[in-house]
Amino acid sequence: MTHAPVLDTLWFTRCPVPTATGIAADRHWLAEEFAPDGIAVRSLQDATLDAEARGTHYTHARPTLIREGGNVPALWARSRGEATRLVGLTWIEERQTVLVAPGSGIRGAAALRGLRLALPRHSVPVDFWRAMAIRGFEGALASVGLGLDDARPVDVPADGHRGQWAAELVALTRGDVDAVYVKGAVAVEAARRAGAEVAVELDDLPDRIHRVNNGTPRPITVHQRLLDDHPDVVDRFLAVLLRASDWAARQPAEVARILGAETGAGAAGVSGAYRPGTHRTLHPVLSDDRLGLLARQEAALRAHGFLPEPVDVRTWADPGPLTRARQLLEATPTPQPSLTP
Repeated sequence: MTHAPVLDTLWFTRCPVPTATGIAADRHWLAEEFAPDGIAVRSLQDATLDAEARGTHYTHARPTLIREGGNVPALWARSRGEATRLVGLTWIEERQTVLVAPGSGIRGAAALRGLRLALPRHSVPVDFWRAMAIRGFEGALASVGLGLDDARPVDVPADGHRGQWAAELVALTRGDVDAVYVKGAVAVEAARRAGAEVAVELDDLPDRIHRVNNGTPRPITVHQRLLDDHPDVVDRFLAVLLRASDWAARQPAEVARILGAETGAGAAGVSGAYRPGTHRTLHPVLSDDRLGLLARQEAALRAHGFLPEPVDVRTWADPGPLTRARQLLEATPTPQPSLTP
């Protein structure tokens, strides 16, 4: 009989956005869950690691890593042959907008026809920033029956610029482009500094398919090797995330504080990016609806050349761990509040 290798360190990683993983990490619940087993729980973001190790946030080449983050790198890693499994999906609105220069008078998705749209280009293995811009503009244009061919995409070299959306906003200020796609709390603050105006609020579009992008839906992925060797660890990790989601639904002020730390944005950026009720939307599920939305994203990313091979989203998904995690949570007495802040 072959014994599973000893697990002494469990890694997790999340994007700087609202995640149940970030909530659980802030509450120290992940470390507390696995400490009795002698398993250290470490974050790629908090550890002193070299660039190659940190890069596993995108490649998922570390088998003992659980990731909650954007779907572009997750799909890309699976497309390249990494043996990951999809175990959860969230849908959290993060204020996706199309910005234009002050005084331009450009308003509404239909006004994007014929405009120069900024598409950043980064020298990274998977340019999820570029993918986000393409998908953001596609969603806005599709909402009025248009496509990217109805506008003029403009490459914007982004290497050497510091800060999210910096290259695109500089190009907008210089008049090199007419419109820029941004999303999230840091983008709200950057737009205010640049004096940019909102032409399209994608969050206001009635059909969610026009808001499908890197974070909508956002996957939780694990490596098949971790599932094979330590399925109970994956189940328990997800149970902690469900517990953290339940807690967050009752703690809007605390969630706002945590989001400020996770995103690196101030209170104005957080309140401007995340609408009231965001604290109630952190629960992961694997519903047909969300899988279908992710399949739309996969098809679009493949059409634009971001994925080397197709990813069958429904085959990639494994609902077992999340089902067992819910059962664990239901069978576990509610713990007393931790004394750890």
